[in-house]
Amino acid sequence: MESALSASPDPTSAAFFDVDNTIMQGASIFHLARGLHRRKFFTTKDIAKAAWQQMYFRVVGSEDPEHIAKARATGLAFIAGHSVSELEEIGEEIFDEHMADKIWPGTRAIAQWHLDQGQRVWLVTAAPVEIAAVIARRLGLTGALGTVSEHVDGIYTGELVGEMLHGEGKAHAVQEIADRDGLVLEDCYAYSDSSNDLPMLSLVGHPCAVNPDSALRAHAKANGWRIRDYRTGRKVVVAGGKGIVAAVAAGGTWRVLRHTKKRSH
Repeated sequence: MESALSASPDPTSAAFFDVDNTIMQGASIFHLARGLHRRKFFTTKDIAKAAWQQMYFRVVGSEDPEHIAKARATGLAFIAGHSVSELEEIGEEIFDEHMADKIWPGTRAIAQWHLDQGQRVWLVTAAPVEIAAVIARRLGLTGALGTVSEHVDGIYTGELVGEMLHGEGKAHAVQEIADRDGLVLEDCYAYSDSSNDLPMLSLVGHPCAVNPDSALRAHAKANGWRIRDYRTGRKVVVAGGKGIVAAVAAGGTWRVLRHTKKRSH
């Protein structure tokens, strides 16, 4: 019966989901930071400093390269010397503690619809790939593309590896997945809440704005894109928003993790 009910794999179509405020309420890196703070990875003073840097980015409206570099270096210092396996194990615990009840049921239902159609479903996020992989695995998705921190022999070095998976970077990552897997982008779907992800959304034939910011909402309306808003009273969560990634997350190049298989860096 299970075999009869299962959908045939769709070889040319896939769905790509942003995480922060799209799959999950708030920023995944913020929830991760809460869990790491409880485990004494860093101090309350460190969080306050990161929050101040993020406020600067929002108020000034310009991401000064020097400030960005300092913020990322601060984030990387939190995990330097810790093992990849340790962070992955902690990530599982933090998902249960802080993330599981933050998943938007509406977006989760959309992701399940794609799975039911036999399509692959990927998370594409600036958050650390380790936590993105946990989210993908727990939701039964195909896998995750996320930001990578350098590690040698399984130990984080505290060094950057390229840039965060953000903006144009997400579009390039999706294009590489499409080229590798033989996807037809015109038949693919993408979901995000942020105008920063317009490159990824514009790359596919079926873009959808989920809990969109004002710029993305306006663009979606102007271009006839679907809009889904699951926020009560359309209240936009600012505190702990996805921009905090720039202040807390470790930077790096994007990396792919499938929930069925782990790969060493």
